[in-house]
Amino acid sequence: MAVSGSGRSGGPAVRDHRRMPLSAVRTTGIYCQPGCSASPLPGNVVEYPSAAAAEAHGYRACLRCRPYRAALADPWVHDPELVCRAVRLILAGALDDANEDDLAARVGVSGRHLRRVFLEHVGATPDQVARSRRAHFARRLLDDTDLSIADVAFAAGFGSVRQMNRVMRDVFRASPTELRAKRRRADRLVADGGLDTRLAFRPPLDWDAMLEFLALRAIPGVESIERTGDRGGVYRRTIDVDGRVGALEVWPGDGGEHVVARFHLPYWGGLIHLVARVRRCFDLDHDPVPVRHALGREPALAPWPGGLRVPGVWDPFEAGVRAVVGQQVSVAGATTTMGAIVAAHGTRVHGLEPLGLTHAFPRPDELVGATLPMPQRRATAIHELAAAVTGDEVALDGSLPLDDLERRLCALPGIGPWTAQYLALRLGYADAFPASDLGVTKALGEIAPAEATAKAQAWRPWRAYATLRLWETLRPT
Repeated sequence: MAVSGSGRSGGPAVRDHRRMPLSAVRTTGIYCQPGCSASPLPGNVVEYPSAAAAEAHGYRACLRCRPYRAALADPWVHDPELVCRAVRLILAGALDDANEDDLAARVGVSGRHLRRVFLEHVGATPDQVARSRRAHFARRLLDDTDLSIADVAFAAGFGSVRQMNRVMRDVFRASPTELRAKRRRADRLVADGGLDTRLAFRPPLDWDAMLEFLALRAIPGVESIERTGDRGGVYRRTIDVDGRVGALEVWPGDGGEHVVARFHLPYWGGLIHLVARVRRCFDLDHDPVPVRHALGREPALAPWPGGLRVPGVWDPFEAGVRAVVGQQVSVAGATTTMGAIVAAHGTRVHGLEPLGLTHAFPRPDELVGATLPMPQRRATAIHELAAAVTGDEVALDGSLPLDDLERRLCALPGIGPWTAQYLALRLGYADAFPASDLGVTKALGEIAPAEATAKAQAWRPWRAYATLRLWETLRPT
């Protein structure tokens, strides 16, 4: 199942960091991804910034280039920060049981304003974006898996099979059963247990560097890394699905343009949102081209590595605890402490031992007031963070602007700018910058945090990627 991603290296410099629009043909009613071999008359072509926009105007996906499977640059990757935050919430399911006005309230604007900026920058309303994503995800499940039509409907976020049937006919001009009958032989994935999904991205992706970063921070019992075997290295972890525990495995696929995510779940409802979380974990929607253009000539960051990505997190609260635990201790020491927290307060999981997994990470409410193996100041910080997340006082879902997130986190006892910015970096804020980080200041020549902040102004809005590169420069060669 190839899920839409973003960014490709190479190409003419003048166009490298510009969005490549989708091309729709008036005479056929079909839209194509860039590079499709179809050759319509230029006068019959109209361009749209997104699949949702083309579909909102009545066009259907080309059967030749199949844009619903490609790693296209989603328009929100380059658009205003407000749009990015709202789309992230849509992908997490914000419109499954709510409306556009509810979504607008979460990002701090009116529903009317949110619809206006979406139409301006995405070419479709938030509801139309959500509808398009569900339809595309369902189409890929129909191609790649043998899930029943009902399972596909609920996995893709539809409220019923009838709703999916209606939307699929609108978007693809065929029923789910008819679409499955058209799938290509090479599309189908066969898994030895679990459900395999393909997650496409625009290369390059340095999987070894990603896995090395995650391996150093893997929480004992919750995460495991297999560095051997024929898959190029596998990341595994337990995942909580509405109070029931499953497991996830991720490894690089053949061809260097997708990873494979294998889910072991109690049921398939809402799979579309779990896939979105995997994409965030491995930064698969990253467009490397504008970052390379912005940072590639900076002496402190040279030579710029083509496959650099910012490793994300599966669970935001878990990442918050990790950020607090990591205050003024080594990476290895923080990992050991996280393992002790899990052993004392995590939920024991049986049957996943062959994957190196034994526990689910504690929920926020389970750590409010819990006895923790660390100095009292840091334990109090975790207690306060857990209470704030439990009480919805701090949102770690990407809905807050970076400055607001830092301000709310720093209002909690024991949490300062480094913790807030490090957490924001792992949560996917591209401009997060932990200026006081010892690795950052050392890589920049043992300068003061204020000097690091001043120097990094030229790296905005990609300071998180600059941070990763600075850390990389300190690794032994």
